[in-house]
Amino acid sequence: MVIVEIVSGPITPFPSEDDHQQDGAELVFNGRVRATEHGENIMALEYEQYDGMAETELTQLANETCKKFPIHDLFCKHRIGKVSVGETSLHVVIWSKHRKEGLEAMIWFIIELKKRIPIWKWAILEDGTRIPSECKH
Repeated sequence: MVIVEIVSGPITPFPSEDDHQQDGAELVFNGRVRATEHGENIMALEYEQYDGMAETELTQLANETCKKFPIHDLFCKHRIGKVSVGETSLHVVIWSKHRKEGLEAMIWFIIELKKRIPIWKWAILEDGTRIPSECKH
């Protein structure tokens, strides 16, 4: 099963589910806004999306991940709008029979998300200036 949401307010984590009795691994990733960007102190990140396309592409990527890796479920929430330092901007949960395939799927999914999903972010500096923020990992 795949669940994907793009939300404009605080992210409520998906609940842990005890009904995954065939899965030995439940992996949870929370991406948080750190206090610096490109060596500058920031107040927040501001995320923008390509309306009507970002959620469709994210769903497609989640389904592709489930086909590529032996995982059972992938849930993802990505935030848009202004996200303050310390708050969660990305929440992903993956269930798999073993941890290895779950970890590999998580890494691949997040790398592909950063490359392919039309969601962009701006760092808001302490003086209010906005600068582009790019992930280069």
